[in-house]
Amino acid sequence: MTDLNLSKGGAPHQTAKGDDDTMTTAQGAPVADDQNWLKSGPRGPSLLEDQIAREKIFHFDHERIPERVVHARGYGVHGHFELKEAIPELSRAKIFNEVGKKVPTFTRFSTVAGNKGSPDLARDVRGFATKFYTEEGNWDLVGNNIPVFFIQDAIKFPDLIHAAKPAPDRGFPQAQTAHDNFWDFISLSPESMNMVMWIMSDRTIPRSFRFMEGFGVHSFRLVNAEGKSHYVKFHWKPKQGLQSVVWNEALKVNGMDPDFHRRDMWDSIDAGDFPQWDLGIQVFDDEFADKFDFDILDATKIIPEEEVPVRIIGTLTLDANVDNFFAETEQVAFCTQNVVPGIDFTNDPLLQGRNFSYLDTQLKRLGGPNFTHIPINAPKCPVRHYQQDGHMAMTNPKGRVNYEPNSWDHGEGPRENPQKGFTSYPEPVEGVKERVRSETFADHYSQARQFYISQTPNEQDHMASALTFELSKVERMDIRQRMVGHLRNIDEGLAQEVADGIGLPELPEKVLAARKPIMDLKESPALSIIKNGPSSFKGRKLGIYIAEGGDADLVAALKEAAEAVGAMVAIVAPHVAGAKLSDGKMMEADEKIDGGPSVVFDAVALVMSEASAKKLALNKPSLDFVSDAFAHLKFIGYDPAVKPLLEGAGVASRMDDGFIKLGSKADAKSFLKSCGDLRFWNREAKMNG
Repeated sequence: MTDLNLSKGGAPHQTAKGDDDTMTTAQGAPVADDQNWLKSGPRGPSLLEDQIAREKIFHFDHERIPERVVHARGYGVHGHFELKEAIPELSRAKIFNEVGKKVPTFTRFSTVAGNKGSPDLARDVRGFATKFYTEEGNWDLVGNNIPVFFIQDAIKFPDLIHAAKPAPDRGFPQAQTAHDNFWDFISLSPESMNMVMWIMSDRTIPRSFRFMEGFGVHSFRLVNAEGKSHYVKFHWKPKQGLQSVVWNEALKVNGMDPDFHRRDMWDSIDAGDFPQWDLGIQVFDDEFADKFDFDILDATKIIPEEEVPVRIIGTLTLDANVDNFFAETEQVAFCTQNVVPGIDFTNDPLLQGRNFSYLDTQLKRLGGPNFTHIPINAPKCPVRHYQQDGHMAMTNPKGRVNYEPNSWDHGEGPRENPQKGFTSYPEPVEGVKERVRSETFADHYSQARQFYISQTPNEQDHMASALTFELSKVERMDIRQRMVGHLRNIDEGLAQEVADGIGLPELPEKVLAARKPIMDLKESPALSIIKNGPSSFKGRKLGIYIAEGGDADLVAALKEAAEAVGAMVAIVAPHVAGAKLSDGKMMEADEKIDGGPSVVFDAVALVMSEASAKKLALNKPSLDFVSDAFAHLKFIGYDPAVKPLLEGAGVASRMDDGFIKLGSKADAKSFLKSCGDLRFWNREAKMNG
């Protein structure tokens, strides 16, 4: 067993060798603990007086201007939220208490690690942040498409992001984690192991923003009018179903169209195909929290949906693109501290640090304290206070009075309101003031294993391949070995597969676990993308590759069948002008073949004459169109006349049930029905031998 000398924080405690090695603050004061924010007791709230943590986060927040330090590459869309089930027994928030009421929203999707110019399909966590403009003020649900996080305490956030970002000496790699710095940090931070399983899954290469889940990550509180509190976790469930791409496909999409996700969202909304998500809540009480195997304040853990079902209470619809990208998407400011009466915080140490950091970072990004005057950030309810002046102030209090209490405005000015105003849940707080990580946060492998065993065999293979690829880019052998030592605590088969893939002659010893993992946690089907895929081809895109002499009736039947299920269609041809079909008419193309590869479509169909197929069997973009569609497990509809092209692409002898022969209008309908499964997964096992 390899002993990493774990500290209470779950990370190796590395003692300075001498006075010159002692870590200090920017003021030169020695640091005793760089792993934990000062708290009131192990599970108590994080204390604002922690000057070391505040200085570290403060500096981190202001490292970049004007680009966001994280989530720099984002895309925003307007929409609305409609409540479907009122929950006054849980929350006094008005947004949750009038069925049918619509609240305007602004949602920003993003990658985390890359800069503004990085590609959309990097393997990365996706941000999923929604601003609700409620009648009681703005509520920001600042989440991700993954329900857990790498770290448990916000003081480690600068270290995590520094490790993932380009190295400070060479300025690369960009928008990727396949490098020594990232895996060095991760392999020395056992608390990250659950998140590692998620980021090495297909969750981090989504087909589109439209096909992602979203999560609030933290445990929050809901508080009703009587002051009774329940814990809550927020979920976004896409009505479009879940879908991702495969890794090779992601690489090719990035090369062909680095704006793929942005373009997909714009085109979908522009076409009137408005994506929707159901807002779900997992609600639980102190009794459940006390008996749960893990600490509900630990942001590296989930509560399986099989233990606490997700209750759907409303729907988010995105229905309007922005008018100006900078004014809206770039200038929108999300803050986790933005809640309304009836929603409250817990003592989750990562959430508490985010509440400080998100507000602080706007000072540098948006120039001062008046970023709420920018239209995209401004509440849509009355705003009344005595705050004034500051950089870019657009409104100021009128008259002589700018303080409270005062006797000038005869009680007509803004005053506190104990009945309507926000009040914090009166949770008892006591404990020794200390830098410490609760022992209830110490199990770092059990849920990582649960996530892995909940995947289908295809998804497990993808995770092993992703780990192998990432670690193959790590130059230091000790980092590779340490990471495989962690994997042995999750699944021996996975560890062996990765070890073989990166050429380790033997398995390294297991990393010593701070707490013995629970190896018999039940599978959670809700954690698999494939098990929660769509029921139809609605919202997807069919690429029809046509050439001279193609069957005009068949093309028309395919378009009709696709439109009938709510799918989009793009015509691809050897020339951008299109092709003359069997009816003698010219059909205009949406894409020229080398600008419309199969990687940008969810399924493809081939319609052309045998003579055209023979000619195109010598055309590299045409061959790639077919071979990539085959390699990426897509359903392929084909007119029998295209056999020469299939032979040229090397797939004619490997045709399977994912190939659907198209000879009639009925065949077109059958093909689109098959496409509802999105990929022909059985092909993958045969391809991999």
